[in-house]
Amino acid sequence: MNNYLIGIGKRIKEIRKEKSKNISDIATLAEVSNGLISRIENGRTIPSLPVLLNIIKALEVEVTDFFSGMPETNGDTFIVSRAGDNNVIEKEDDAVGFSYKYIFGKQLSSMGFESVLLEVAPGSKRDTVVTDAFEYKYILSGTCSYIIGDSEVELQEGDAIFFDGRIPHVPVNRGDTPSKMLVMYFFI
Repeated sequence: MNNYLIGIGKRIKEIRKEKSKNISDIATLAEVSNGLISRIENGRTIPSLPVLLNIIKALEVEVTDFFSGMPETNGDTFIVSRAGDNNVIEKEDDAVGFSYKYIFGKQLSSMGFESVLLEVAPGSKRDTVVTDAFEYKYILSGTCSYIIGDSEVELQEGDAIFFDGRIPHVPVNRGDTPSKMLVMYFFI
């Protein structure tokens, strides 16, 4: 089951949308918050086993069917992520000017990782967030300030930052051009 941990959120969202259910429907039936379902679907946290089983039950699918739709490596020594498989990730409704595009994610041994392209528009607005992962950000273009806890660090093209995502954080673009970055989440 280790190979599936990162794809769980994507699979939950896929089944939920197939069944025309909204986050609130699933959260209510699974007896969890809407925010938790959103964080799981968007790769910000991995559910405990009891919570996952409640979510699968709320999705009205069998456990075996839930996992049968998840990708496998088939014993290959490499993993390829095709551009056509990259999806835009829906984040918080109140996040304005943030565009996340899922690139790649996998659970390997005891560490899972996921990578996304993030574009932060000038004047973007969002409250600080926390993730259950360590985060690495590499600035591809533009400039962006990162507020992490009580600290603020300005990053320019070519700069990178690594931090514990459990500390409240948010990127802020005070410039006049979009800031694009590669983001890697390490779930340990």
